Amino acid sequence: MASNIDAARAKIAEQVKIDILSKDPVKDNELKCKEIGRTFISDTITVPTKEMYQYAVLSTLGDDVYHEPSTAALEAHLAQLLGKEAALFVASGTASNQIALRSHLKQPPHSVLCDHRAHIYKYEAGGVGFHSQAAVTPVIPANGHHLTLSDVEANTIISSDVHFAPTEVIALENTLNGTIIPQDEVIAISDFAHSNNIKMHLDGARLWHVAAETGVSLKELSDPFDSVSVCFSKGLGAPIGSCLVGSKELIKKARWFRKLFGGGMRQTGVLAGCAAYALSHNFPLLPRVHELTRKLETGLEKIGAEITSRAETCMVFYDPSPIGVDYGEIADRASLLPEPLFLGGSRLVVHIQTTEQAIDDFLSLVAQLAEEKKKAGFVPQPVEKKTGRYHDVYVRRPPKQA
Repeated sequence: MASNIDAARAKIAEQVKIDILSKDPVKDNELKCKEIGRTFISDTITVPTKEMYQYAVLSTLGDDVYHEPSTAALEAHLAQLLGKEAALFVASGTASNQIALRSHLKQPPHSVLCDHRAHIYKYEAGGVGFHSQAAVTPVIPANGHHLTLSDVEANTIISSDVHFAPTEVIALENTLNGTIIPQDEVIAISDFAHSNNIKMHLDGARLWHVAAETGVSLKELSDPFDSVSVCFSKGLGAPIGSCLVGSKELIKKARWFRKLFGGGMRQTGVLAGCAAYALSHNFPLLPRVHELTRKLETGLEKIGAEITSRAETCMVFYDPSPIGVDYGEIADRASLLPEPLFLGGSRLVVHIQTTEQAIDDFLSLVAQLAEEKKKAGFVPQPVEKKTGRYHDVYVRRPPKQA
């Protein structure tokens, strides 16, 4: 009988086995790193370095649902850094935003006011309505760049009329599509919100870029808000993770909702270690990112493309139609280079692992396409200064013509 069980166990053990590694994982990962250095699609594609992993594997081995020392140390540091009482480590920026809003919002009917381009509205799968039973008031900034106090006042619902869902949270995003909200405007909106008992939430996934570009401390940038979400895998190059900061009461509730949403994690020390390494070693790399983004902007303008959203931090949006080229042509030709470039449409994102050679190769390619169009008879169009241009982050390429 025992021998039969042993044989069955051995058979199951063989069925369970799996080897996920390629034949030459070191070479494949080196090739992937090279590809990442030439990818302009997003900054989420950055990868951990060997040094980051070496640091991270020394982290503690606790269970974060109970207590994980390295993760707790990271949370305490983030709370202090952003000037709040407490913090909570979560798997993603979407989780951080949605848990924050759910923790603020008590009983419907209620609504959240945000920019119509905001991540919480456009790219979080309708989570505000699903998780918090909240309506969203998406507002188009009159200045085409950022929400102002005037925009917010005109769209905030402060009423006990049964026809409306009162505004309970105003959510700002900084940066938004790479652009920075002026801090004096943030403060004005916050003062208005708090004078009307409305909570303020900041989607600060790329707040690191604001601090690096302006020199304003992360605490000062966070002070106007009741909750702030910051991301470690965008910009800073950690493999996973975000932190939500706020009052002790808010974070206690948020920890509960994290568990309810299935986001309670176990041995998170290695993830906290990666985030800690990113904060210490990768934040200083951001000014170079901004310089490379401005180089992209300047180069595209010289070629004759239209810049539709300027390089304030790590993104620039452009329109190549004035030189007779479309995004699909650029992407197709970029994919055929000896060392391909990877593109996603109107948005170009630079990150800490972008190479300067990739910038040069991209500009050279666009210039070459512009010259080919000119020789074929296309007359370059003058670029008009436009305001109020809005962009979809994820531009779909047109289908190839048969």
